[in-house]
Amino acid sequence: MKPEEFLADLTRKPEVLAALAASLREANPWRHLHPLPGRVVLLGMGSSAYAAGVAARRMRAQGLLSVAELASSDLLPRWGGGTLAVAISATGGSRETIDALGRLDDGATVTALTNVPGSPITRLAASTVLMAAEPELGGVACRSFQHTLVMLLALEDHLLGRPAERLAATVEKAAEATAHLLATEADWRPVVADLLLGPAGTHIAAPARRLSSAQQSALMLREGPRRAAVACESGDWAHVDVYLTKNTDYRLLSYAGSSWDDGILEWTLPRRTTVVSVGGDLEGAAYVLRYPHDDEDDVRLLTETLVAELVAARAWIAAEAEAASAPGR
Repeated sequence: MKPEEFLADLTRKPEVLAALAASLREANPWRHLHPLPGRVVLLGMGSSAYAAGVAARRMRAQGLLSVAELASSDLLPRWGGGTLAVAISATGGSRETIDALGRLDDGATVTALTNVPGSPITRLAASTVLMAAEPELGGVACRSFQHTLVMLLALEDHLLGRPAERLAATVEKAAEATAHLLATEADWRPVVADLLLGPAGTHIAAPARRLSSAQQSALMLREGPRRAAVACESGDWAHVDVYLTKNTDYRLLSYAGSSWDDGILEWTLPRRTTVVSVGGDLEGAAYVLRYPHDDEDDVRLLTETLVAELVAARAWIAAEAEAASAPGR
């Protein structure tokens, strides 16, 4: 993995997203699914699993029978014919996901969702949907994570018979929001990084419908600069994460939109916990970061992780520079 190239990958998000929006208008990436499946199983690891979890939750909320499973699990659904299994791997080489395909029912139809044409996973699938995130030279799944979400939203629309225009417009708005955050990075990123990169690590909370944002953000801090980071669902925060606000230098990145924020405020306000709120106001936050179209939940889903990604990229670059200049190097 390469920190400078990771940063460059992030800066290209708006143009690659815009191209994705245009391609969605031209053709439905899931048009090959005939007949429509009765059940959907989403398989992946890491960032792929994060995106899959949110996608499956959304589909179930619309009455579709869909689950997301870690590909490494030995408890995969055995639903037989009429099942669509979407094997998600940005590189197309995730060994756990490839192995899972050999443990599915013979009646399941497999589609590979990948960023690499002709990769190993495509040779085990009946069809392939490409993420169109372009090569990530930094070796970190950032654009591919974002594009995975888009393609799974497109699958949701296809199964429900929705027109492509709504999602294409959302992706364009996410590109605009992403461009704004990149253009204004110098204004917000130093203060956000100072507030969030504490000695006891960073905690990130997001609503259940966007839990992938918290999970991906924590992963970016661990994967790049190797900093301790933990993800939590905003409502569950008051049941599992609250305890550390009492006896640690607790730093919380809160992605806006949860109806359970009062559970967070109950403890962060009296304890004067350091909180950064992104995409909406939160009482007592040390810093609130807003961006265009952050009143639309799907735009938040496709945009907000860039905040943590940029903080992680800059911290990673700084750590590499410090290590390179250390005595004895």
